[in-house]
Amino acid sequence: MNVAIDGPAGAGKSTVARKVAEQLGYIYIDTGAMYRAVTLAANRAGIASGDSEGLRTLVARLHIRLKQGEQGQIVLLDEEDVTEAIRTREVTLRVSEVASHEPVRIRLVELQRLLAAGKGIVMDGRDIGSHVLPDAELKIYLTASVGIRALRRFKELKHDGSITLEQLEQEIAERDESDEKREVSPLICAQDAVVIDSSELTIDQVVALIVDLSRTKMAEAK
Repeated sequence: MNVAIDGPAGAGKSTVARKVAEQLGYIYIDTGAMYRAVTLAANRAGIASGDSEGLRTLVARLHIRLKQGEQGQIVLLDEEDVTEAIRTREVTLRVSEVASHEPVRIRLVELQRLLAAGKGIVMDGRDIGSHVLPDAELKIYLTASVGIRALRRFKELKHDGSITLEQLEQEIAERDESDEKREVSPLICAQDAVVIDSSELTIDQVVALIVDLSRTKMAEAK
């Protein structure tokens, strides 16, 4: 079966999805990393976030590959390891706008569906259950309050005084609005998704909930 995990920025989707995949023996696909790779390439090429035609040309020639390494998933952009480079604040601030363009989403959704065709996939993003894999056997919508998500991101950053917790809260709230209001595949909770609020839960508690739901679904299908 396939497991789709959606939710807003900073809800812990990637960490949860990776751990769920490990426990189920499935393959983890981080779609957000794919959009970040496109954004990094656009930054390097000097293509503006609003340049739809420039992004169309760019994404058509890019080769993005995900593979499993000893320390987790490795993101390759034209065979260059960009696992760390795609996590910079410069990429984070632009990825939502780059991802909103139809040519970018069409190309990456094609790749994501090919990856999921063989089943046994845990895929996370913002439109997986609603658009990329609408037939996924289990759909999760993972969320948390803006304040909690900002605090988590703040703790992840190397504190050099360049950003405050309040700035992060504002940026996350703005990204939520951007993701929810974009015309192409907006962030929505699929009608048949199970909603999990992780504000008061640990990562391991969330993972345990999803693994239990997955095993129940598998048992029901037998």
